[in-house]
Amino acid sequence: MAAPKQTQDQNHPQEKKDREIVNRLLQEEPTDYNLAELARLRIRYQNFPGARETQKDLDLLLNKWQLTETTLFEKTRQIHLKGQVYRKNSNDAQEDWS
Repeated sequence: MAAPKQTQDQNHPQEKKDREIVNRLLQEEPTDYNLAELARLRIRYQNFPGARETQKDLDLLLNKWQLTETTLFEKTRQIHLKGQVYRKNSNDAQEDWS
């Protein structure tokens, strides 16, 4: 019988930039923009085999802001229905949902 395959953690190509966002979120309040960012990152790292520290801090933010993932997604759906939360400034990069 073959030994079970070991899954090795991977590095996410956006993790360095996302880490900066997570660090900022940890210092700020749950504004509409910050909730949208948290939801976006939760989706990005959902079931990702790696980025354990980032995933742990995303869980910490949910707890800190007294949210479940379900309530976060409900709130952000409402935020997006009201209007575009990601406003383009002249120096902003395009949205990155990958």
